[in-house]
Amino acid sequence: MATSAQIEELLHVAPRERVIGRPRSTTRSRGTLGAVLYLASFQYFVVQLIVARRWTPGYSVRLNTISDLANSACGRFNGRFVCSPWHDLMNASFVLLGLTMIAGSLLVRRALRGSRTRDVGFLLLGIGGVGVVMVGLFPENSFATLHGIGATLPFLVGNVGLVLLGLKLEAPRALRIYTFVSGALALVALGFYARSMDLGLGEGGMERIVAYPQTLWLIVFAAYDLVTRARTRRSDVTGRSARA
Repeated sequence: MATSAQIEELLHVAPRERVIGRPRSTTRSRGTLGAVLYLASFQYFVVQLIVARRWTPGYSVRLNTISDLANSACGRFNGRFVCSPWHDLMNASFVLLGLTMIAGSLLVRRALRGSRTRDVGFLLLGIGGVGVVMVGLFPENSFATLHGIGATLPFLVGNVGLVLLGLKLEAPRALRIYTFVSGALALVALGFYARSMDLGLGEGGMERIVAYPQTLWLIVFAAYDLVTRARTRRSDVTGRSARA
C-alpha cells in the first residue's frame, strides 16, 4: 500500500508530467528541436555573404536581389548584371531554410499551448517555408513562374503568419510587438516592392525589407524559446530537489 508521502508525491508530479495528453518530456523535446531548427536559419545570412564575395565584379546589396545569388547563368538578367559562381550553395541554402521553417513551425506549434489564431500563424509560416524550398529548386532564370510563386509564399503568406502570431502568441509583450511589427513592416514593404517603388533603396534593398524581418524573427524567437525552456528545466530541477 502506498504511503502518504508517496501519494503526495504522485499528486504533485503527475499533472506536471503530461501536457495536452502527451508526456511532458516529449513535448519539451519537440519544442526544443523546433527552436533549434529555427535558430539554424542563421545559415541563410552566412551563405549570402560567402556567395556574394565570389562575384566579379562585386555584388550590390542595393541593386541585386537575393535570388540573383542563386541565378545559374552569367550575363544580363532583368536589366542588371548577374554572375554567381557559387549559385548552387545559395540554392541549397534556400532549400535548407525552407525545410527548417516547415519542420520548426510544426514542432513549435505542437509544443506550445495557444489559440487557433496562433496555430494558423505557425501554419502560414510553414507554408512560407514551402515557398522558400521552391525558390531554391527553381532559380529565377529557370522556371520564372514557379520561382515567383515560391517567393510570394514567404513574402505574403509567411508575413501574414507573423502578424497573427504577434496578436496571439503567448509571450512577453515586447516579443509580441516585435513579431507583429516584423510582419506588418514586411507586408508594407511588399506593397511598395510589388509596385516597383524602392524608395531610393534599390530593388535589392527593398526586397530585403520584405524578406529579412521574417528570417530574423525565426532566430530571435528561437533564442527566446530556448532560454525560456532552459530556465523552466532549472526551475523544475530545483523544485524536485526541494520536495525531496
